[in-house]
Amino acid sequence: MAEKQRVYFVIDMKSFFASVECAERGLDALTTKLVVADISRGDKTICLAVSPALKALGIRNRCRLYEIPKDIEFLVAKPRMKKYIEYTSEIYGIYLKYIDKNDIHVYSIDECIIDATDYLKLYHLKSKEFVMKLMGEIDEKLHIPSSAGIGSNMYLAKIALDITAKHSPDRIGWLTEEKFKKTLWNHTPITDFWQISRGTADRLAKFGIFDMEGIAKADENLLYREFGINAELLIDHANGIETCLMSDIKSYKSKSKSISSSQILPRNYSFEDAKLVMREMIQSGCYELARRGYVTQLVHLFVGYGDNKNSGTKGTKRMHETTNLFSVMGKYFDDLFDDIVDKERPIRKIGYDFAELETAEHEQYDFFTDIAKIEKEKKLVSSVLALQDKYGKNAILKGMDLKENATQIERNKMIGGHNSGESEDE
Repeated sequence: MAEKQRVYFVIDMKSFFASVECAERGLDALTTKLVVADISRGDKTICLAVSPALKALGIRNRCRLYEIPKDIEFLVAKPRMKKYIEYTSEIYGIYLKYIDKNDIHVYSIDECIIDATDYLKLYHLKSKEFVMKLMGEIDEKLHIPSSAGIGSNMYLAKIALDITAKHSPDRIGWLTEEKFKKTLWNHTPITDFWQISRGTADRLAKFGIFDMEGIAKADENLLYREFGINAELLIDHANGIETCLMSDIKSYKSKSKSISSSQILPRNYSFEDAKLVMREMIQSGCYELARRGYVTQLVHLFVGYGDNKNSGTKGTKRMHETTNLFSVMGKYFDDLFDDIVDKERPIRKIGYDFAELETAEHEQYDFFTDIAKIEKEKKLVSSVLALQDKYGKNAILKGMDLKENATQIERNKMIGGHNSGESEDE
């Protein structure tokens, strides 16, 4: 029996953060000139979202506030990540009215992939009618405009959204393998296609390949020599082929786990002040490890500088212990920081990664460790987590968090590194 022809939607909220801010103000998101940015950080702050009306004037997304021409009048809204998450939940709720959760993959805060195959017959709708129904309900109830891609596989639906929908009056693109080859094989720049980075494009250009047709017709041996196993994905996508199904996404489990975090400092920091912030971050990260029930032995640290030299330093330590306790891990990070950081350069970015996570039963210490002290610290951590879960992360703090150049109190008010939108007394 021939396999059923599948139909996928990829639905994306247009300039989501900006659209939410317009909706909250009763403004039309498609015509209002608005940016989402924390103006308290100065005019060099990055705009997290730019409304479609400003994009139409050539203002690029993720620009800095000062880069917007002075002769353009626009509104500035402070980021409210908690509010955006609330809207995302409501949008997901609309999808769930019509589609089972096993046929929905949340790709990002403003984008979902939907396997619509089994619902077209159920609702007696054609694919475009069904996606318009979903988009229309989001617009009607939440006043958030969206765009969509329809495809015979997930890759084509994504490309229909990213490229084709932009040129469609109804903001809906549609692709099959045949239509993909006919309309987009010679599309440039090739970086418009999902998963083709600037670096990949440069490597293809060495062989005179500048579009998807070039990849499809290239010598496969050449591509495998250059890209290894990744050439298989390049070749499939160049032909509009994607074998991954929604069931594959739902059943996927990562072989390795990690927890990471980074922050851009509000200004250039000295070595000592940056080390304080690093220690705050590691303490917070240790709490997160404990909250999730993980321990680790492998840690990474990255530091970026603020002197306009596009370089940073990074280092890795494999600890003797496997733990999530700051009293142990903090010492390794102190040593890493001392080893890799240039003490004479201003520091603007700090990031860490806890890699190769194991469940808590794999906790391990060396022969000289005071186990009674370890158990006492673990009980203290459990109490801290209980208080934070009930009253918020700023309910209990360490002395270092109260120092002048510390950042953790402000970061605890954020979601995903951005302002949560909660008032100070919440």
